[in-house]
Amino acid sequence: MLTEFGRILLFLIVGVIFVAGGMVTSRLLRPSRPYPSKLSTYECGETPIGDTRIRFNIRFYVVALIFLIFDVEVVFLFPWATVFEELGWFAFIEMMVFLTILLVGYAYVWRKGDLDWDKPSPKIPRYEMGVGVKEVDLTEEEVAV
Repeated sequence: MLTEFGRILLFLIVGVIFVAGGMVTSRLLRPSRPYPSKLSTYECGETPIGDTRIRFNIRFYVVALIFLIFDVEVVFLFPWATVFEELGWFAFIEMMVFLTILLVGYAYVWRKGDLDWDKPSPKIPRYEMGVGVKEVDLTEEEVAV
């Protein structure tokens, strides 16, 4: 007779065997046809040009973080909606306060311009030998790089 920890250990062993068995089976059954384009850096089907370690525009990260923040906060609506009738008016008012804070945050991000893709290119200070620091307008290609 197994204890509770024995069942967990048995479950882990069966899981490891299942994963290892799948990997070994796929290794034995799959065809092996390596060629150069399979070994190249994957960039959405495009042939890679230049170095893969490039600087991305910060707007991509900002929009991704904003999406994650609002997405996680909206997830709180689902458990609240399932028990809404049991909670009463107090929970309704709490959720309206929560949604108001969420909308104020969204309006702030929108007003700040973090959701705009067509902002003018930023002026980035560059140091040139003999001249010193000067601000340079970058083209879209340079901003993306």
